[in-house]
Amino acid sequence: MDDANPWTYASISIIKRQQLSVDSPKCQQEDDPEACIEDDVDLYYLPTEVAVHNTPEDCWLSYLHTVYDLSDLCKNWRDTREISPIIAHAGKDISHWFDHSRGDIKHHVDRVTGHSVPFCPHGPIPHVGTTSPVSTWRPIDRCPWWLDQRYKKGRLTKNSRPCRIINTLTGCSAIISVCEEDTIRRIQERFLIFNANGRHYDWKFEGKDLDMSKTLTENGIPDERERYTNCGLPSTIYIPSLLCYYRDDPTHDD
Repeated sequence: MDDANPWTYASISIIKRQQLSVDSPKCQQEDDPEACIEDDVDLYYLPTEVAVHNTPEDCWLSYLHTVYDLSDLCKNWRDTREISPIIAHAGKDISHWFDHSRGDIKHHVDRVTGHSVPFCPHGPIPHVGTTSPVSTWRPIDRCPWWLDQRYKKGRLTKNSRPCRIINTLTGCSAIISVCEEDTIRRIQERFLIFNANGRHYDWKFEGKDLDMSKTLTENGIPDERERYTNCGLPSTIYIPSLLCYYRDDPTHDD
């Protein structure tokens, strides 16, 4: 189990030399050229969607507005001390572990050595290990897990908002939480759990066709909950309703 070796994480000088960052990772290793290559992932997730993946076998985390699936990391580091903080925070946001300005693990000055070392308040984590000088120390020769884009699932929404969807054929309706960044087509996918034939419907708001490639706000449906609250009204006093009209031709899809 090579991945489970308690390697000490490289010093900040090594990170600078490799020029790693979350936004533009470049740590392409000779033995694994696909590591840390940024891919175009524009799928957004709700915090509640991340929260349900909270076991070692199904471990999602969010940090720096991005969602990662660390299930493989948990498997590779199974039964090691280093994986315990990851499992303990499964399904949660761990952005407080990171320096937001650098997109990297936080560092602090060790009071014994006087050197800048990774700050791990919950104990050693994979690719960091002990921060004290030891004879077994060796620099990391691969992309650390928090910069490895292979674990990336998508983005964490900056705003979760309610949306009411009404099926005009059956009269049934449901209120679901959606991401501010979700397009109408993505909202349609979320609604499939209530209506498996949801793609055979035309989606409208106040009698106007919705642009399926745009978000609610881009379709002229802003989130006004803060405005209601400022006026002393309940934030849920009004929830936008999207109306679904069944098509006569069910073979036609968007």
